Amino acid sequence: MAKVKLTVNGRAVSGDCEERTLLVHFIREKLGLTGTHVGCDTNQCGACVVHMDGKSVKSCSILAVQASGSTVTTIEGLASNGELHPVQAAFKEHHGLQCGFCTPGMVMTAVDMISRHGGQLDEQTVRHELDGNICRCTGYHNIVKAVLSANEQMHGAAKQAAE
Repeated sequence: MAKVKLTVNGRAVSGDCEERTLLVHFIREKLGLTGTHVGCDTNQCGACVVHMDGKSVKSCSILAVQASGSTVTTIEGLASNGELHPVQAAFKEHHGLQCGFCTPGMVMTAVDMISRHGGQLDEQTVRHELDGNICRCTGYHNIVKAVLSANEQMHGAAKQAAE
């Protein structure tokens, strides 16, 4: 067994796990934060995206012991003072979800994308950057609209997705 110590959503946490435990399973099973979803366990679908030390990562591709000492933000850590994060609000407003399974990973990917691009996003860039996130329900159009809307709200500039 290994001892894992993290800061998750601003809170210091620790727990014991087998050395082979994936970060996604540690988050869900040891910490009870089930917003991070397990999709494929093969780094393909993006349902498990979290932020580790400020960057989006697929938590099914990282061992919990590798993440020890890191700061992790999950979908549960985005909202603040009862208010949705602008990306979460945009997904709701623009109907960027249907079944909701991919939504946490999409939102976490979008937050990182908007941050990295400093407001300089267009539809083509958003579609390219969402390539590692699979949605089986929406056809991506409303997800792209939501990301561009959140980008505009957060940075004041965006090129809207074609209607």
